[in-house]
This record gives sequence, structure tokens and C-alpha cells, in this order.
Amino acid sequence: MKIATSLLFCTTFAVQNISTVSAFSTTNTRASTTAKSDESIRVVVTGLGVVNGCGVGHEDFFNACLEGKSSVRNVERFDISKMPCTIGSEVPDEIFNPLDWFTNPKNVKSNDRFTHFAVAAARQALQDSGLGDTPETLEDPARIGCMVGTAFGGMETFETQTLKLAAKPDRPKVSPFTIPALLGNTASGVIGIETGCQGPNYGVTSACASGSHAIGEALGMIQSGKVDRMLAGGTEATMTPLTFAGFCAMKAMNTKYNDNPTGGSRPFDAGRGGFIMGEGAGVILLESLESAKKRGAKIYAEMVGYGATCDAYHITTPAPGGRGLAAAMEMAIEESGMDKKEINYINAHGTSTAYNDKFETMAIKSVFGEQATANDGSLVISSTKGVTGHTLGAAGGIEAVIAVKSISGGVVPPTINYETPDPECDLDYVPNKKREMDVTAAMSTNLGFGGHNAAILFKKYEE
Repeated sequence: MKIATSLLFCTTFAVQNISTVSAFSTTNTRASTTAKSDESIRVVVTGLGVVNGCGVGHEDFFNACLEGKSSVRNVERFDISKMPCTIGSEVPDEIFNPLDWFTNPKNVKSNDRFTHFAVAAARQALQDSGLGDTPETLEDPARIGCMVGTAFGGMETFETQTLKLAAKPDRPKVSPFTIPALLGNTASGVIGIETGCQGPNYGVTSACASGSHAIGEALGMIQSGKVDRMLAGGTEATMTPLTFAGFCAMKAMNTKYNDNPTGGSRPFDAGRGGFIMGEGAGVILLESLESAKKRGAKIYAEMVGYGATCDAYHITTPAPGGRGLAAAMEMAIEESGMDKKEINYINAHGTSTAYNDKFETMAIKSVFGEQATANDGSLVISSTKGVTGHTLGAAGGIEAVIAVKSISGGVVPPTINYETPDPECDLDYVPNKKREMDVTAAMSTNLGFGGHNAAILFKKYEE
């Protein structure tokens, strides 16, 4: 079947019938999505870590998002000259050296770039939380786990070793580290090796929903009492020829801004024409409130909800009615026990593709109704991919950091490159300039090929 040129990246969908959405939500709600009882375990965020082209460390990174400083540039990691799209958000060597984040230098050489990013972000989150970050210093290692998602895993390793094999097929010789370096679960495993985390540890792969799903599943690990703390998020390193060529072949990437890189990603703008790739990692430390209070940890926000659904429709095409995304959002809200009016910020998937932005807008309308369309500040939406690029499986982790920082800092980052309003995208997208406001609760939404949908919900921490 020929893939349509309008194919959006990371499956999204239209919401046309609220009753259809409600029925889907009712029949797919997990047992744990009922309102929490007073005895349930509360979970808070006590550490943040991020690696991206616009900053390493959550302070520099978030400031770049607030100021709308795009990290999209001409790609330099490989010869991009023959590609239809020649721009992306790379993590430059001058701001990131993996040797700075590994206790064992041999682990740098034997691992892929996506693992380098994940270890750096995880170590940052542990340091930020006040916990130890090595096997010798980590407090109560058996009670802390790790769950980091990725869409592609070790793509750079896969490509370089495949080319090496193809060059001399009569004398097959590839790196002995090939297999572990390309596996998607390796990032989580190496985080455990480097930091000493001995609790539940595995990877999550659900395309561009991977990071959000990892965080949501980590929440459940703490709520069930299996552990006290979880490192969770996403990582990706797909600045490679094959990945670029594949997405360009699908016509999913914007090819109209090669001469104006910072203008290439333009979520919700009428002139959008595809996503711009990014790379990096975002990891947060989730911790039971009891554990955090016992050690006097600083608390950024409380995590209160998680929704995960599948379109069960098509590998790339949106489901009719857009039931998946709206149902995931409803699921997260129901689990939180919150009134929808308490949620006033959504960090949207907002990929800058024709259908994603339109259908995500429709899903938000179906869930929040008049609150979404009032344009009175009661619900604002922004996509930060104009600054960060679309980091694929890392997006959920990176954007969770943004949601949490928005709550703790009382400020919402803008949607940059918003120049021409689209009649079908008519919500308050915080255009081009940050907005200071009391963020009472923030939701992050992410979607992926296969029909995977995820929504995670945070709120301001109160005793």
C-alpha cells in the first residue's frame, strides 16, 4: 500500500463524536484508574535530568524553551547534502561529552549514543534529587528501579556495523559490542550498572509514546509498593542517514525550511509542513511522598495520572473519531481524581505535521469542551518541539521535564514560529512568548506509530 504524502509522523487522530470517545474510555479504563483513596501511595517528582540540543541540565534547557531559542541547525553528524530535509536538532559535542557522565570510560566506547544520553540524564536526575549516583553511594539501591523508553535504540550502531559487514561480506567482522549496543533495553541496563539501581529495570518501546509510557508504568511500580523510587523517561539518537532517509521517504519531515533552520518546526501554524528531528534524553526521578518527606527532598510536583490506549486501527493511519488520544487523556484525569477545570496547561505532542496538530486540537476539545475553546487562560496549550525538535522516543521524557518545570516555576513556554493561525487549530497555543501563570496541573501527551497513545498528568504539590 502506498503511504500517503500527508502521512503524519507519530499517529494521531480526529475526534468527531464525544459519545464514541466516552464509550471507548469506559470499556478500556484500567482498574487502577478509579479515584485514589486516602490510603494510596502518593508519588512526587524529586529529580530532573535532560540532554538536548538546546541545553544539558534542566535549568539551561528550560530557559531555552522559555525564551524560544530553537536548537535546530544544519545537520553535521553525516553528509546531509543529498537528503530532502537537511536540518535537525543535534546535541553538539561542545556541550556534551559522554565521558563526563560515565564512571567507567569503557562503557562509553562499548555503548551507543542513545545510551550515553540516557545515562547522563539519569545521573543528573539522581544528583538533582540529592541521592547518590554511583553503586557505592546510592541510597537503598534495591528500592530504586529504572524504566527508560526509546523508539529506535542503537540506530547509529546498527547502521555503522551493517555497513562494515556489507563492505567485506566474505570476511564478516563486526564489533563484539554490536548486539548489546543496539538493543533498546540497554539504556536502562547501563543506567543500573553505572548508578547501582537494583529495582525493576527494563526498556519500553512504543515509538514516540515510549518516554511517556515509561514514566506512566514507573508510576505504577511505586503505587504498588514494589519500590520507593523510579528513574523514568526516554532517550533517542537517530541523527543517522538511514533514519533520515526513511522519514524523508515517508514525506513526514519538513523540507521547505532548509535555508531557515530555526523556522522549520512550526506546530499548529498554518504553514507547517512536517516535523524536524531532534535527539537527546529526558529522565525524571519519581519517589513516594513518604520517602521524599523522610529525607527532606525538594519536591517539584506530584504525579497523579497516567493513561495509555491503542487505536487498534492501522499501523500509521489515525483511527476514525480520534478515540485513542482522547481516551488516554480521560483515563489520566480519572485516575487523578481531579476536576478537569483544575488542569490549565497541556504540553502537546504538537509535531508540526498537518494531521497531528489538527487532530490533537480536536481531541483536546472533546475532552475539555468549553474550557479549551474559551481562550480565557483557563487552559493553554503549547508545543516545545519548535525549540527541541521532535526527539521521537525521548519526547515523553523531555516534555515531562517541561511540564514539571512549568508547575514549579509558574511559567509556560511558548509555541514558537506561530505566524499564521489555522482555522482548524484555534486554541490558545501560547504563541511565540512565554506566559507567567499559576500552573495548577499540567498534562503531557505523546503518540506513536502502531496507534500508541499516552497521557501523563502532574499537579502542584500540596501537603
